[in-house]
Amino acid sequence: MSGTQQQAEQKHAAGPLGLLWWFAVFSAARAQTSWREKLKWLLEPSVGDLAFALRSSLAAGLSLLIAMWMELDSPQWAPLSVWVVAQSSRGESLSKARWRIIGTVVGCCVGVALIASFPQETALFFGALALWVGLCCGLATFLESYRAYGLVLTGFTSAIVATGAISEPDHVFDIAMARGTYIILGVVCEAALALLCTPSMREQALRNLTLRLEGAKNAVCQAVPDLLTGKGTPQKQAQVLTTLVSANSRIEFDALEIGAHTHAGDHARAALSYLMVMLARARGMGLLAQQQGQKSAQTYPAPLAADYAEAIKHITLSTHAQKGDRFRFKTSSRRHAREAVENGIRSAAGILAAWLVWEVTAWPSGAAFISFVALVYGLLATRENPILASSAFFKGAVWCAVVAGLYAFLVMPLLTTPEMLLFALMLPMTIGGLAARHSNTAGYAFSFNMFLPVLLGPSNLGRYNEVAFYNGALAFLFAVLFVGWTYRAVLPFHIDSHMRRTLKWRTMRLKALAAPRNHATMQQWLTESAESLVRILRNAQNVPEQLRLAYMQEQLQAMSLGMGVILLRDVVQDGTIPQGVRRGLRVFLRKWSTEGVQALQWNIMMQHWLGRQIALEQDKGIKTKLETVQACLQVMTAETVQHDNLARFV
Repeated sequence: MSGTQQQAEQKHAAGPLGLLWWFAVFSAARAQTSWREKLKWLLEPSVGDLAFALRSSLAAGLSLLIAMWMELDSPQWAPLSVWVVAQSSRGESLSKARWRIIGTVVGCCVGVALIASFPQETALFFGALALWVGLCCGLATFLESYRAYGLVLTGFTSAIVATGAISEPDHVFDIAMARGTYIILGVVCEAALALLCTPSMREQALRNLTLRLEGAKNAVCQAVPDLLTGKGTPQKQAQVLTTLVSANSRIEFDALEIGAHTHAGDHARAALSYLMVMLARARGMGLLAQQQGQKSAQTYPAPLAADYAEAIKHITLSTHAQKGDRFRFKTSSRRHAREAVENGIRSAAGILAAWLVWEVTAWPSGAAFISFVALVYGLLATRENPILASSAFFKGAVWCAVVAGLYAFLVMPLLTTPEMLLFALMLPMTIGGLAARHSNTAGYAFSFNMFLPVLLGPSNLGRYNEVAFYNGALAFLFAVLFVGWTYRAVLPFHIDSHMRRTLKWRTMRLKALAAPRNHATMQQWLTESAESLVRILRNAQNVPEQLRLAYMQEQLQAMSLGMGVILLRDVVQDGTIPQGVRRGLRVFLRKWSTEGVQALQWNIMMQHWLGRQIALEQDKGIKTKLETVQACLQVMTAETVQHDNLARFV
């Protein structure tokens, strides 16, 4: 090749076409890497994920086979129950299964009562059904964990039983018994397979609890030095609180796996609460260090060390049970009454609107449509942000309908036995199980796993009807879309409004802490506040960074002020403190209970007055207690520096 030809080729390669070619190659490689990363959960599953998917799929298939061997009329409801209770840990599955059975029994009874009360009064029947479902969804907002799920399950089970018996009300008892049988069968199959796959459940639960508590302790110990030196940021503190709240949310399930007759859960919750107190104290010490110098922050070393010692003690007791241990520790989470009312009104309005759709259109699948609407409301009612949850749920429902359609038209006509059906369903159910283990795809898998057998509707009583599949799939998709629309149209959830309501509620709670009859401890106050803050931050991704930072700062300040008020309230009730000091603190607390944070304008005067009392006190023990009270007042004063952020939200 001549030099001229080489120069021409180099020029061509460096020209626009060459650049386009390199850009195309780079884009293709980047797209391939992006898709491979997104599908890593499917292409490279971990051993734990694969074991969960196979175990849950086998349990769902086993429940379907047993239901078909028993010649039940609607065997597809059994695998739905399996996927509902199948969770990552045995503790979660046990908790959810227990409340699912209780909710099913109560829901079946209410469904029978509704049909018996309004056998030929359509408007009264659906009005009562809407009121009942709305009541269940609203009250569930005040409950935690799977207790809330058990209550909403009561509502939508009543709707499924009642609407299933509309065309044949004389058989409502048989329908209720059948629905209850499916659910219990699914729960038993999932529990049996899980027990076979986890023979050393207690030992594994103890290891998981130990690792979780040690991780929380290490996170706090790493954050405390930065807080003491004033380098800790609200983002860092919120991140540590998220770690503590996440660990706290898992304790109930760890305790179930460990077994009864232990107080591992109580000790673990107490350990995490003391770590929260330790974090809050370090923050106050850091504020004092910034305002008055490093030496002034040394007022709190003894309480800080005591909190750490208490946390270590409870961590040890949580994994090493002692005879005669009767320790109890309970906490509560923030629940908004307004959100409960909105949740109930939205669900009731949705049921009535679904009935009107059926009444106006005379849709042959209208009863199934209303059943799906009630079921989806129950599944989404207790989510933190139901609008986001409904979007992922609908996308999973579309995938479910597509896969079910392929099976309905291509696979189901070739099957002749239930065993072949199970073998054919193992592939999509396993893929759905893998998707359920990853946060990015769990929302899609939620609807896909549960409703795939329902849309296929296998039966022993006749050949598969493609028209029935089309009507059922259409009713299901329309129901999911309908529920998502009502969540956006009827009293929609807005995170900024929720943040404002939480701040107002926090202000009232701060005032109430000063009441003599209030018995909230520091640990309970901080745990409740941290859970509320973390829950909001999980849903505040679209809130501007500046406002989110100000909100975090405001909530952290409220946590610290509340801890100080509780300390002053406890000192007032301490009989060893001089009567004059207690009387003065009682006056300050009365002002706090009426004025709230505005009462801090008397704080400087209180500090000077308390300083004179400390100088006159001869008893060293009492003097140390009074110095702790003075340091508490100083921290509360330091916390008010950033109080102006409240104006951004009210």
